[in-house]
Amino acid sequence: MSDIRGRLAQGSIWILLARVATNGSAFVGTLVLARLLTPDDFGLVAIAATIAFIIASITELSLSSALIHLKEIDDDHLSTAFTLNMLRSGILGALIAALASPVAWLYGEPRLVAVMIAVSAVILVSGLSNPRMVVFARNLSFRQEALVLGANKVLGVIASITVALVFRSYWAIVAGLAVAQLVSILLSYVMVPFRPRLTLRRARGLLSYSVWLSLGQAINTLNWKSDHLFIGYMAGNSALGFYTLGDNLAQLPTREATAPLSQTLFPGFAKLRDETERLRRAYRRAQALLCMIALPAGFGLAMVAEPMVLFAIGEKWAPVIPIIQLLGGIFAIQTLASAVQPMALAMGVTRTLFNRDALNFGIRMPLIIGGLLTGGLMGAVYARCVSGVVSTFINMLLARRLLDLPLRTQITDNARTIAATAVMVGGLSLLFDSMPSDPAAFIAVKHLVGMVVTGAGLYIVALAIAWLACGRPEGPERELVQIVTKLASPIANLVARRPGPASSE
Repeated sequence: MSDIRGRLAQGSIWILLARVATNGSAFVGTLVLARLLTPDDFGLVAIAATIAFIIASITELSLSSALIHLKEIDDDHLSTAFTLNMLRSGILGALIAALASPVAWLYGEPRLVAVMIAVSAVILVSGLSNPRMVVFARNLSFRQEALVLGANKVLGVIASITVALVFRSYWAIVAGLAVAQLVSILLSYVMVPFRPRLTLRRARGLLSYSVWLSLGQAINTLNWKSDHLFIGYMAGNSALGFYTLGDNLAQLPTREATAPLSQTLFPGFAKLRDETERLRRAYRRAQALLCMIALPAGFGLAMVAEPMVLFAIGEKWAPVIPIIQLLGGIFAIQTLASAVQPMALAMGVTRTLFNRDALNFGIRMPLIIGGLLTGGLMGAVYARCVSGVVSTFINMLLARRLLDLPLRTQITDNARTIAATAVMVGGLSLLFDSMPSDPAAFIAVKHLVGMVVTGAGLYIVALAIAWLACGRPEGPERELVQIVTKLASPIANLVARRPGPASSE
């Protein structure tokens, strides 16, 4: 168990370093594109990308998950996965290209034809991905994945910004997607050379695990992406542009703060799938650590949304402020049970996940459509908040069922984090109310820096006091101390080995 925890911690560190680089650049890239492009540009590409993403997810084969779940794999498994992905991407590319003209007519937007054809080409190329990369995840080695992730994201952002600076066109966003995909494929073969064969010999074994997972992924994608299509159709490109940017920024801190740990959970849990008690303990530790990071990140962003938007992208994007404020907190709340997905995958209960996703879809989409019809764009945002709380409760019920983990235990595991986050939100609310309202960028950045520093300080102090008051129990605080110690030890050793100044005689 300690060996697995050590490798997971090391993997988390690698992914953390990659995420710091990639999402720092992605965040800067998003802000630069928002300055150079218009909400209409974002909305236009969002329609094409959403349609492609939904179609791709509906046909997603989840082969990487199947390769991780299988106890033993060989080159036949890997070549079969490559062949299946090639067949799928070829069909998808042709389908998305064929839909370009009908979709452009439906939305009354002729520019969609060229954009969708370009996106279909990106989908086609994605079928060349190297399936052998999954071997690293099976062995709980995440350095290679982190390097590929970092390179494709950074180079994709550079490509987007370059095209935006030169052409001031929505093609900048498409160029970033294409470059990121190409870099990812090329580097995967550099990291682990592999010459796949075209074969379907192991197709039955791979698909028998992934079929319900694939169906669940399809439902989940419809659940999370269909709202973009409805908003674009009913409210127009500009409204969709505001919604897309607000959604992306709102989930950024929560997603990226937890990604280093989240990406290691499935292979880590898979090692414990036959030992229920150890899996239960591992789930509780991981879930508590995720919440300790995600809750302050999400609610912190919600509190600083106004000065951040006014300073970073200007008043033309002011409509995204309430979207970030509402969705930032909801994304944070949803991490109260976000580790259910990798835990259930490790246990192999993919049909249960499909049933959950179908239930969430049946709740979420009627709420969002109703909210959009009655309250416009913000009505849809409020509906997302309601459905987000409901889906969190459903995930907690699923954790109770699979691990015999009472709801009270799931809440008390995060009690100190919830209390410290409440202190942070309360303090920032008082600070924000005392600040004069001024859209000037200089004033906005002063407010932003002041609120970020104050919020971080309040949360850390409140959490430390709560932990010490409880007698420094086992929990996410101790896990974080161990991770920080592991990160700091190489630096400390390097400093200790530095030669001192030569003595003079």
